[in-house]
Amino acid sequence: MKNKNETGLTKTLQYLIGIGSILFISLVCYFFIPLIGYHVVALILLLAVSILAIFFEILPVVIMAVLSALIWNFLFIPPQYTFKINTPEDALLFLMYFVIAVMNAVFTTKIRKAEATARRRKEKEKTIALYNTMLNSLSHELKTPIAAVISAVDTLQEHQSRLSESQATELYAEIETASQRLNRQVGNLLNMSRLESDFIQIQKDWHDLNEILYKVINLNFQEVVSEKIRFTEDETLPLVKIDAALTEQIFHNILHNALQYTPAKSKIEIKATYENGCAVVSIADNGKGIPEDKLSLIFEKFYRLPETAAGGTGLGLSIAQGFAKAQNGTIFIKNRKTGGAEFIINLPAESIHPKDYSNE
Repeated sequence: MKNKNETGLTKTLQYLIGIGSILFISLVCYFFIPLIGYHVVALILLLAVSILAIFFEILPVVIMAVLSALIWNFLFIPPQYTFKINTPEDALLFLMYFVIAVMNAVFTTKIRKAEATARRRKEKEKTIALYNTMLNSLSHELKTPIAAVISAVDTLQEHQSRLSESQATELYAEIETASQRLNRQVGNLLNMSRLESDFIQIQKDWHDLNEILYKVINLNFQEVVSEKIRFTEDETLPLVKIDAALTEQIFHNILHNALQYTPAKSKIEIKATYENGCAVVSIADNGKGIPEDKLSLIFEKFYRLPETAAGGTGLGLSIAQGFAKAQNGTIFIKNRKTGGAEFIINLPAESIHPKDYSNE
């Protein structure tokens, strides 16, 4: 593999760009030498080397520093077009330029490497903290439903003959609920892996937003016990060209989040429109809302608001945002003036009237 620096440039390309820059700047200064004088040219070349040192590796920068010193001597220091220096002052000035240029190149690149090392160390520490958070969360989120399944199965096996039909039904319901919770957590982890590996293939087709939203509401039907979801179908909505699977997951994660973290008997309103070339869906609740200083953190991986109810790994909203971005969309969150939070999903999409689609 070709050696590349942090900017992604190969060393050969660094040499070409660096030497070309020094030659170009020297040529420009050559035409203005009667106006600026050769002392100013030294400052200009030194500035150019300093700027290039920010982006390039140490060896190309040292070569540029030496080249700029030789060019300054040959073209600008009297007598011109020779490497001879007549006065002790110019000789000292040339020596100082050479030393400063090389030292500046070396120190700048070393500082940049030190900063890169510190940045990588900080990113590594952040990654470790995220994994620790994930493991702590999973140890609870997976352990609880697994324990519920094992307990219910043991009870059914050991006391099946003594259980009434209602008790058996209740145990089966517990197993189903725990299994769905496990499936949701594993699904979130798989979706996050897809996002982090950039392994997402967008498959767009014509879909009805109303149908997708009804499907999402039905998937969460068992959790809508004390909650009331209000969704009025807009029959004037056109068909939109979107990835149905990703879009369904976006709506599901946001709705599930609202169901899980809003107080009992909260009302959730869902609206779907098509505006300015975008499918726009609003999911709003009348709960406590989100603290203003936490709004910017709500989509971070594994983040959960302080003092919220137990449950969840803090991945749902992060995945929703990732799937929206994968379709060049956005998710905006704000607190409602009447109380509660509102998520607004914007997905750029082509549209077509159902009648026109049928004619096709």
